[in-house]
Parts: sequence; C-alpha cells; structure tokens
Amino acid sequence: MNLSDRDYTLIIDKSGSMSTPDQPGGRTRWQEVQESTLALARKCEQFDPDGITVYLFSGRFKRYDNVTSSKVAQIFQENDPMGTTNLASVLQDAVNSYFRRRSANETKAEGEIILVVTDGEPDDRKAVIEVIINATQQMNRDEELSIAIVQVGNDESVTRFLKALDDQLQGVGAKFDMVDVVTTDEMQDMTIAEVLEKAIMD
Repeated sequence: MNLSDRDYTLIIDKSGSMSTPDQPGGRTRWQEVQESTLALARKCEQFDPDGITVYLFSGRFKRYDNVTSSKVAQIFQENDPMGTTNLASVLQDAVNSYFRRRSANETKAEGEIILVVTDGEPDDRKAVIEVIINATQQMNRDEELSIAIVQVGNDESVTRFLKALDDQLQGVGAKFDMVDVVTTDEMQDMTIAEVLEKAIMD
C-alpha cells in the first residue's frame, strides 16, 4: 500500500485521567502522547506534506486541520487534561468529515485511517458502537476507512470494551470489521509512537 494515498486523522483523549503517570515519578500519559503525536506528524509529513487532522477530546472536542510537526507543541500547550471521555461525538465528527469529503471526491485512493489514543472508558459505550456500525454501512469497501485504537493505561474494563469493538461488531450489524485495537499489554516494549507508526504501515 502506498502511504501517500491515504489520509490520517489522530484523535487524542484529553480527559482528566490522562494527567496520570503510569510509573511512579514517571512521565504522564499526556506527556507520552505529546511525544508520540510529534513522531507521528513527522512520519506522515514525509508522504503527506499537508499534515494530519488532530482532534483533542474530553467532554467536548476541538479539531485542528493540517497539523505539521511544527504545530504539535502549540496544540498541547493550549490544552490540559480535564473532563470526561465523550468518544462518540468526536468519532462521529471524524467519520462524517470523511464521508463528506468522499462525496466531494476529495478523499485519497486508499481512504483514511483514524487513530484514537485513549485511556478511559467512553461516557456512552452504546453511542460509540452505533457510530462505528453506521460508518461501516456507508462504506463501499473494506479498509476504505479504518479505526485503530491505542489504549494507554491498564484499565481492564476499558480493554474489554475496546476488544469487543474489534471482535464483536460484525455480529451486531457492522458491515465490515473496521476497528483494530492495541492494548498496553500488547504494546510490550513499544512506545505509543511506534505503535502508531505500525498502525499506519499495517
């Protein structure tokens, strides 16, 4: 697959729990994600000089278009981790944006990959499931639009929910399996940046 034939959207959880360090005295999840976003933006710039779309979300979300590596620090300075995890509304916006561009013939040949970095359980699980199932029903082909979710932190109930998004949605009406999930355990010694890179190469 030619990476330059795809668009990339990165959705970052900025709920309050992202200010937690996973090791005592270590860096917070928020600091880790900032570094990973920078690495991902640099990687994507090599084949898409327009930059990537970045969303930050908690109870509400904020969208930044055409983010290049030089803009990443500013975005993180403007935002602090606080609030809840309203994943459904930000995911809906990203999906709508893709289908809007597709109908205007503005999407790339290989479609789009949406990368989600989150540590928390979504405020409304059912709404997240509905967004994904509805998106698959608008897709013309498998892999045209995919969602890769990277879990940071070790919350087992979050892991179970995310795994269900990966494995069980076709049983309840999804047309395609569009979600891939990487949990903290599966990352082993990889950094978030390496996991994101692997997701876009996959």
